[in-house]
Amino acid sequence: MKSNDMSDLLHGSIWRKVLIFALPLALTSVLQQLFSAADVAVLGTFVGKNSMAAVGSNAPVVGLMINLFVGISVGANVMMSRYTGANDADGVSRTAHTSVVLALISGITIAVIGNIIANPIVNLLGVPVDIAPLAIRYLRIYFCGMPFIMLYNFQSAIFRSQGDTRTPLICLAISGLVNVALNLFFVIVVGMDVEGVAIATVIADVLSSSLLVYFLKKHSGAVQISLNKLRVDKKITGNILRIGIPSGMQGMVFSISNLLIQSAINSLGTDAMAGTTAAFNIEIMAYFISNAFGQAAVTFVGQNHGASNYRRCKDVVKQTLILNWISMIIFGATVIVFGREMLSVFNDDMAVIKFGYIRLVILMAGEVLNSTIETLSGGMRGYGYSLSPAIVTLLGVCGFRIIWIYTFFKFNPTWINLMLVYPVSWAVTASMMVIAYKRTLNKVLPKGDLLV
Repeated sequence: MKSNDMSDLLHGSIWRKVLIFALPLALTSVLQQLFSAADVAVLGTFVGKNSMAAVGSNAPVVGLMINLFVGISVGANVMMSRYTGANDADGVSRTAHTSVVLALISGITIAVIGNIIANPIVNLLGVPVDIAPLAIRYLRIYFCGMPFIMLYNFQSAIFRSQGDTRTPLICLAISGLVNVALNLFFVIVVGMDVEGVAIATVIADVLSSSLLVYFLKKHSGAVQISLNKLRVDKKITGNILRIGIPSGMQGMVFSISNLLIQSAINSLGTDAMAGTTAAFNIEIMAYFISNAFGQAAVTFVGQNHGASNYRRCKDVVKQTLILNWISMIIFGATVIVFGREMLSVFNDDMAVIKFGYIRLVILMAGEVLNSTIETLSGGMRGYGYSLSPAIVTLLGVCGFRIIWIYTFFKFNPTWINLMLVYPVSWAVTASMMVIAYKRTLNKVLPKGDLLV
């Protein structure tokens, strides 16, 4: 196997392969968000800021519901990466088929639960009464697409484990263009409101997941999917859940803290909500870029750990962390310089832009800290340790943000004071994550090869 083969992450230049792996993955997530942003932009331009705010208010809810199950796909990624590194084709195949079944079970579960609790969740968030009906209608339709969203994410994890981040990108690009076209059709031509963009999103989700099913059935390697082999392997499921559930819980912790923040944002009025919605569609791209490097750490460490290549495991995390930092500095500087223009794409209301730009500046200033959290978490998950980063995130992010909202913000309920909770909580969590990562190395690496 050639060292420049992306299915072989055991040899060759680390930084080059990390970039080849991470950039398409980041672009996939960015495109995914751009297509979601198209929902917001179409509503903000052709309907109004109330519909725009209604869709935006759902973002933390959606994140909370899907992060657990998307996190489980990380467990599948780790297991397949390990089997690949150990040259165990049967283990790769059994994990791939189990992952597809788990995806469908997860998606159906979320769809049912989501539709049941949509109304009380929106009410719990304190969404204004004139916006709440729109938010509920959008949320219920969106949840109907969850089986396909989960299927896409689990299948993407299968491709990632083999070093392939391009195929999911291609499938998403195709479905995303369909999504944008349908957005415009349902809203402008048919005259629909939030229901139109929600239906367009579900159709696009069906398309992206179906394309990946097709490519996995046609795949020539161990990850080839055969419908008659689809079953749940109990041992593999246990390993996937052991790694994946803590990873999903970590994502849920972020979402829970964001739910609390969203509730505080809602208390500041519609302009603050709309500004957050617009800014979120920009700032989330920074997270996706950071997360892409974190996923690279998961896959590269997983393969090399499976091959007992411990020195390369450490080098992967170090080089990935540096690349992540550089990316965040470049992205953050770009957003700060052009932030107002970016926000105006979603809504040209000056009050909305003001709220959104303040949020962007504060968050971009702290994204290097968040990239540290993502990369070190990815490294630990690649080693098979998912609980430690989950606990650190629970304490550092969720715990600290709860304290901030009910103390600092409560006694000084200003927009800037609320936004400062992001970089401060990242700083606390990043410091704790460094300690947790060093402790993980002490557990998994041979004595004498720890921190050299």
